[in-house]
Amino acid sequence: MIEVEIYAPGVRSEAAMMQLRNQMDHFPRVRYKVDSRHDLVYFEIDRPGDISQQEIHQIFDAIDLSPRFVGQIPDELRSGETVRLT
Repeated sequence: MIEVEIYAPGVRSEAAMMQLRNQMDHFPRVRYKVDSRHDLVYFEIDRPGDISQQEIHQIFDAIDLSPRFVGQIPDELRSGETVRLT
């Protein structure tokens, strides 16, 4: 399992939370939790290929937030290529 922490200032607003939920509907295999007190989003990814670093950026770009990865970005996310298993 891959765990990623994202700092996204503004995610605590109700509108941003709803938009994030809508964006995450596109990634049903990725679990996430929001720490609204600290503007953090925690992702749990079971398999490499379920989501990429680029897609994480696109999620937050779509809701007008600037994501910042906290800590080291796992190599499995860096490729930018995803393999969708249906």
